[in-house]
Amino acid sequence: MELTRRLWSGVLASCMLLAAPGVPGAQRFITVSSTTSTENSGLFRHILPVFKQRTGIEVRVVAQGTGQALDIGKRGDCDVVFVHDKAAELRMVKEGWFVERHDVMYNDFVIVGPKSDPAGIVGMKDAIEALAKIHDTGAPFTSRGDRSGTHAAELRLWKAAGINPTKATGQWYRETGSGMGATLNTASGMNAYTLTDRGTWLSFGNKGELIVALEGDERLFNQYGVMLVNPARHPHVKRGPGLAFIDWILSRDGQKAIAHYKINGQQLFFPNAKTSGR
Repeated sequence: MELTRRLWSGVLASCMLLAAPGVPGAQRFITVSSTTSTENSGLFRHILPVFKQRTGIEVRVVAQGTGQALDIGKRGDCDVVFVHDKAAELRMVKEGWFVERHDVMYNDFVIVGPKSDPAGIVGMKDAIEALAKIHDTGAPFTSRGDRSGTHAAELRLWKAAGINPTKATGQWYRETGSGMGATLNTASGMNAYTLTDRGTWLSFGNKGELIVALEGDERLFNQYGVMLVNPARHPHVKRGPGLAFIDWILSRDGQKAIAHYKINGQQLFFPNAKTSGR
């Protein structure tokens, strides 16, 4: 009996030792709440192994729309958020949910649609006018409808056009409530227009009859930012490893890893961290 007790005590002590922070062999990881675009585009599969090689820290990604990703951070269910709705991010830093938002990279949004172009927007350069034509012709349009950064950008464009498309939900305007990949699949199946980030579009395999119908409007600029979940609100947040990830992704090494990610020779994201020279 005594021998059995000592054996179990030894096993327990060994497990505690292996789980202790800083002990060689202990698993070190952080959780990053991010967008479907960074996940679906393949960016994380490219850059995270580089980060782990440099630091030994594993990154576990929870990919949701930006609104949901921010909610996960506010609840303290992750250590870092990496999203693309700058206005919302800055507001939540001011409210104390997150610490020090940093620009990381950018790409752009594009409006894609069927080659037949029933709304006649191909070649246009004004996204507001293009959406107005989609509305006026009643051409099908799929929306993520999921509080993501892409959805927020889409709603800003409709508002600038003086149109509330949700009044036509279930008619020419279809809300999927899903990520970018699923929404593109719906658009492909319906031969509908949709707004997508270029990174997900370039990596998307089921394009069908869809083409880029409109690009180049400065209002389609798409900035990504990174923030640490505030440890003052959630003491369990892994501040040290979380800051290590943020410092790396803002560094020359991290920015280089982002820039080197390409599909068919096309760069998906463009690093623009202000601290990239350190």
